[in-house]
Amino acid sequence: MPDSSRFKMSQERLDALKDELYYLETVREKEVAEQIKEARSFGDLSENSEYDEAKTEQGKLYSKIAELKVLIENAEIVSNNDENVPKDTVTLGSIVRVRDVEDGFEETYEIVGSQEANPREGRISDDSPVGRGLKGHKAGDTVIISAPAGELKFQIISVENK
Repeated sequence: MPDSSRFKMSQERLDALKDELYYLETVREKEVAEQIKEARSFGDLSENSEYDEAKTEQGKLYSKIAELKVLIENAEIVSNNDENVPKDTVTLGSIVRVRDVEDGFEETYEIVGSQEANPREGRISDDSPVGRGLKGHKAGDTVIISAPAGELKFQIISVENK
């Protein structure tokens, strides 16, 4: 399978996805089946909103299960333990503190795989414009990044690799 269809993630994220899949296929699937069974007992299915609701929930559940299976089957475990990359260089898994050259605002980012990205928590994808722009650079470097919001100019204050 080509790398472009792989989903980069940490071992911890993969384990969490497997746990969620197990829960959905065991506990949650039984709960939804019970809801459908109970709704059927209410009689005429053509005018039974509880039945419609339970079937909709079942559809959502099966969709989520299918999505998780694809993620798990195509997971690419990544770590920043690559011996060829200097420890002070931004790579996947790095925690990077940057200062916006224009306004002096400082921000800390963790560079993660796309499945773990959560910008509100400072976790940015290595495939995002900022993630790509920071990768390969070191503390002290100034980088110019083309982003949808315009051109960003950051000075890298520190790089921490686990």
